[in-house]
Formats: sequence, C-alpha cells, structure tokens
Amino acid sequence: MSAITPRQFPATRMRRMRRDAFSRRLMRENTLTAADLIWPVFVLDGEGQREAVASMPGVERLSIDLLIEEAREAFELGIPALALFPVVGADKKSDLAEESYSASGLVQRCVRALKEALPELGVITDVALDPYTSHGQDGILDDSGYVTNDRTVETLIKQALSHAEAGADVVAPSDMMDGRIGAIRELLEQEGLTNTRIMAYSAKYASHYYGPFRDAVGSAGNLGKADKSTYQMDPANGDEALHEVAMDIAEGADMVMVKPGMPYLDVVRRVKDELRVPTYAYQVSGEYAMHMAAFDNGWLDADTVILESLMCFKRAGADGVLTYFAKRAARLLAR
Repeated sequence: MSAITPRQFPATRMRRMRRDAFSRRLMRENTLTAADLIWPVFVLDGEGQREAVASMPGVERLSIDLLIEEAREAFELGIPALALFPVVGADKKSDLAEESYSASGLVQRCVRALKEALPELGVITDVALDPYTSHGQDGILDDSGYVTNDRTVETLIKQALSHAEAGADVVAPSDMMDGRIGAIRELLEQEGLTNTRIMAYSAKYASHYYGPFRDAVGSAGNLGKADKSTYQMDPANGDEALHEVAMDIAEGADMVMVKPGMPYLDVVRRVKDELRVPTYAYQVSGEYAMHMAAFDNGWLDADTVILESLMCFKRAGADGVLTYFAKRAARLLAR
C-alpha cells in the first residue's frame, strides 16, 4: 500500500477533530473498561483477618472470608478475574516448598471457597515457590545456592495441578524456569484438565519494582540481599523477551504476561505486534507505590492519572492489565 501524503495546514487542522467531546470520542483509538482489569489480591490464613501493607497504601492482606466479600464487589463492578497471592506463615516455609502443592494449602482452600461463592468470577493462581521457600527464591537451590531448573519444575507442576484440581480457572507460572509451561500443560492434559488455562509470565524481568510485593507476601526478609537475575530477565533486553514468549506459546500457554508494566510498554507492543497472542501486563507493586506516594502528597490527581496509566497499557497493545487499582478504576469507569 502506497504511503498517503498528508495535506498541509490550513487544509488539515489536526485540532479540528479535538474541538468537541463527541468528535474526540468518535476518533478514540482505544477504550478502557472494567473487563480489561484483573485484580491482584493477597490472602492469609484465619477468619476476619485484615492487615494493611505498609508499602502499598490502600492494599490489604485478607483472610478468605473477607476476600470473598471484596471479590463479590469486584465482580459486581464488572471485573472478570482476580489473581491470588498467598501470605504464608514462617512455619509453612521450607527449602523444598512442599506446602505449595498441599491440597489443604491456603491457595487451594481459597480457590475452592471463591468458586463456590462466585462461580462466574475468574480465579487466577500464581504458580511460583517464593512464598513457600525458606530462602525467598522462586525455586529449589543446589548446594551452591543456585536455583536449579529441572528440580524446580518438578515442584511447579505439582503446584499447578493442585491449583487446577481445586478449581482454578487459570494457572499463572511466574517463576521463569525453562520448560515449565510445556511440563504443566502435559500434566494437565494427562489429568483431563484440558480447560485449565495457562497465563505464562513469559517476559518477567529481574526488576527492582517488586519490593512492596515481596513485603506483602512476606518473602523479602527470606530473600535478603539475594536477587533473581539468574532466572528472571535482564531489564536491558527486548529481543530475548520475544524468544521467551514464542517458546511459551509453543509449549501450550494460552496467554502471556509482561512484567513489570509501564516501564516495559515497548515489550508489550512488540509482543502484540510480532506474535499476535493474548497479551497481558502487570502494573506491579512498585508502580502502584510510586503513584500512591504522588497522590498522597497532592502531586498528581489520583482519579485521572489512574485511568490514564491504564489506558497506556491498552494503547501499547495489552489485552488486559493486572492492577491494584482495579476496583477503584472500575468505579471510576462506571460513572
């Protein structure tokens, strides 16, 4: 197709279409709705338990009973799914993360309760070992302290299967081990769980934007000064992300994730343009905390900036966004 030569001013006045609200709406290229949002939530044991996350103002860890109440409101606001992240007590953490695949574990019990109370709400579970390991890493360590790949995958597939058997609609491996998507898909097929979807954290970077999240799930203290750069991606790399995504799709992923979000919108755009697969992004805890600090200090207007930030994900090509602002944004969009 030949390039169109643009007409010059004054024949073309770009502001003409911006003159009125109706014409701005008619030419709007992207739309944000509550259906684009996934709400990440933190669940803890007990009943009637509610704990504030100091580094994430407005975010709370909730026991299952209170989470169901909040989830019901989210569903009524039109949010199609939530993503579960467990807060596991020190007595349940171990070097081999056995609690991660316990049928009576926190996540497994929460999934069953949510599906019983709200069967039409999508439930996404995090498949990763860091909440369960005594060292805070996403996998099993060898004698030198290196995160072993294949041994970790053996545990991850048990964890994913336990989530699927509990009723999870989507399992979301966020660990970045090689080959885990194919191994999980193969096991789910063998067990007849053919409709359990996989949302692969395919381009998850070794980012410093995750700090508040690690506080929220209680893994920061266990991790200490260690990092995850031997398995999460180098923030300098973009081509590698395309390779990772392509491999996960080939192995059986239904959806892919780019994490973090706004600092990596170029990666979201490339994934969507080059691979044309259902693509999601995570507006992570550090992004949330930065926004909240600016809102609390009066430096930015919360309502307008929240919606603008989420629209940026849609413009970059994301089909949906995991965001701690999900409920607040859904209320704003309902006005």
